[in-house]
Amino acid sequence: MKTFKNPILPGFYPDPSICRVEDDYYMVTSTFEYFPGVPIFHSKDLVNWRQLGHVLDRPSQLNLDGTPCSKGIYAATIRYNDGIFYMITTFVVSKTGARKNFYVTATDPAGPWSEPNWLDDAPGIDSSLFFDEDGKVYFTANRVPPEGQQYPKHMEIYLQELDLQEKQLVGSKYSLWDGALKQIHAQEAPHLYKIDGYYYLIIAEGGTGFTHSVTIARSESITGPYEVCKTNPILTHRHLGRNYPITNVGHADIVETQDGEWWMVCLGTRPYGGDYRNIGRETFLVPFTWENGWPVVNPGKGIVEIEMVRPSLPEQRWQTQQACDHFDSEKLDDRWNFIRTPRENFWSLTERTGFLRLKTKAETIIEETNPSFIGRRQQHINFAVRTEMHFSPTEEGESAGLVLLQSTDYQYRLEYTKVSGDTVVCLTKRVEGIDNVEAIYKTNANVLFFKVEAFGQSYSFYYAEKPEQWEIVKENVDGTILSSDVAGGFVGTYIGMYTSSSGKESSNFVDFDYFEYVGLSN
Repeated sequence: MKTFKNPILPGFYPDPSICRVEDDYYMVTSTFEYFPGVPIFHSKDLVNWRQLGHVLDRPSQLNLDGTPCSKGIYAATIRYNDGIFYMITTFVVSKTGARKNFYVTATDPAGPWSEPNWLDDAPGIDSSLFFDEDGKVYFTANRVPPEGQQYPKHMEIYLQELDLQEKQLVGSKYSLWDGALKQIHAQEAPHLYKIDGYYYLIIAEGGTGFTHSVTIARSESITGPYEVCKTNPILTHRHLGRNYPITNVGHADIVETQDGEWWMVCLGTRPYGGDYRNIGRETFLVPFTWENGWPVVNPGKGIVEIEMVRPSLPEQRWQTQQACDHFDSEKLDDRWNFIRTPRENFWSLTERTGFLRLKTKAETIIEETNPSFIGRRQQHINFAVRTEMHFSPTEEGESAGLVLLQSTDYQYRLEYTKVSGDTVVCLTKRVEGIDNVEAIYKTNANVLFFKVEAFGQSYSFYYAEKPEQWEIVKENVDGTILSSDVAGGFVGTYIGMYTSSSGKESSNFVDFDYFEYVGLSN
């Protein structure tokens, strides 16, 4: 039997949602404070995925100004009905917990997608849509139970009809279910389905950490009452211990193939070097069958595995993504992201042919702003990154280089900068919002090469003035600060190119000739 390897989307791609349109499959994931928002993927076989672009790719669709780390765009849901794709999601505005739900539409999943339709009086997170057989459309999300919380983080799933003409919720709100696992907390991520005469409600319980799980209930009426599956949770890894290679499994969506097979996508993490998850929450694929009207996930095992038997669908591979971006295009590749919404063109692929130019902005990467940063996800436990950088710091505080970013308060920066009149290569480790200089070397070059190599939680930094003539900046530094288990929050590590003038206005810029990222074997 042919097999596939999990995760199907490696790296920080959490909260997957999936839909099928004839022989094509589409999937979206969360993006939090990163822009563009909500990557959308396409597959023919559920295993091989290619990115079509982003759903929220215009500033008019996504205003992330001032959005704190790990806030912004939470779990997205993708659905298709009558020729139209729908993506609905929650925008978590601030640290105080303000939440706004909205949806956008498109006739082509590659875009363009519409401007947001904001829903009034729609509390909660992890919004989803369900299109019923009678033509009615329903919105689901979680909320504090109207009678109050019986224990910390006690939530319930509720339902309300959505009027697509008015683009607003109408009628009464119905309490559907507050979960199967009382006291486990954080009932969220609802998805409704109509299968063989029953309405099935799949949710996540236990939070997005080690106790994460998937539970299910059903009803003959969409408004309930909902019968709880006696074998809940239908999927979790919390009983496997923290040393199992896949943990934190939950937040699922399901799809039936044209061959009649049923598959579930869910998030999970791959801890390494201890209970640390630098890569973030990733997307996994697992089969299930139906027994007596209830799902049985991965029969005989009940867990997500690294290697599993493939779907019966014909294999469809896409062209592999280049490991090295030489910046020869006039458009940024879809793998690249900004932090928060860019409000000016501080980057260019045309001002110097074959280079990515970043303009040296006053904003820094230690502030909740939009710095001059372009980055991509860490997708491997072991990896190497290298780049060629053309830059001359002319004023104190001007810097450019590579950043390994978990948040504004947890990061590594390998920079070429000016300190006390000297130009230096400097490695800075930022923990709990405090910068610590790990190494500093005087140099005087207009062209520098930077390299980062990581094996597990051991990260090493190098620089060169000529290609491949590497000098050690510092080796075997602690990578665990790049895990949300240390830093908090919900995102994975980003690696990117950066420049700043540290609060001062500057006309300087940096040119990157290439950026190479490769996964390494053990």
